[in-house]
Amino acid sequence: MIAIVDYGSGNVAAIADIFKRLKVPHLITRDHAELRSADRYVLPGVGAFDTTMRTLRDSGLVNLLNDEVHEHGKKIMGVCVGMQILGDSSDEGVLPGLGWIPGHIRRIDPATLTSRLKLPHMGWNSIKMTGNPPIFDEVDCEQGFYFLHSYYFDAANPDSVMATVKYGNELPCGVVAGNVFGFQFHPEKSHSNGVAVFRNFSRI
Repeated sequence: MIAIVDYGSGNVAAIADIFKRLKVPHLITRDHAELRSADRYVLPGVGAFDTTMRTLRDSGLVNLLNDEVHEHGKKIMGVCVGMQILGDSSDEGVLPGLGWIPGHIRRIDPATLTSRLKLPHMGWNSIKMTGNPPIFDEVDCEQGFYFLHSYYFDAANPDSVMATVKYGNELPCGVVAGNVFGFQFHPEKSHSNGVAVFRNFSRI
């Protein structure tokens, strides 16, 4: 059972619809008992870093997810801001992140962009994989994914980066540390590639 963490942020219905089409057991919940009974988690996110962390903390979900992800080794996928809060800190706020994947969230430097590239980075972009992570099985890197962001995950360990996107500089857009996965793009808006990522996450 995959639990889509419902803390008032993100495209939870769109993510649930993909799992429904894949016939993968899932639920949208913030109930602590239901979350503890799940096998893995999707942590969506739309909005600001501090707001997201404050909401998670105030709901008691930070302690719960720490227990389930670290003590019990359950897999979790963070999407967009849900990815960013997996890091230690962010240029966007002052609160600490979850610290599950060491790194700092940095604002894309406008000086690296050409006149036709603006912030936020919005729309489809191809990606480049680092190695062949199984979560990207059957993904068309040239087709890429849908992005909407002005910040990126600057991972402390280069081995944590499993995919990059070219937007001014090469920016990490997929990170991993053990059972913790994060994606800056929106797989729920990325058609067949997004479906492949969710299917792979349900199986690995």
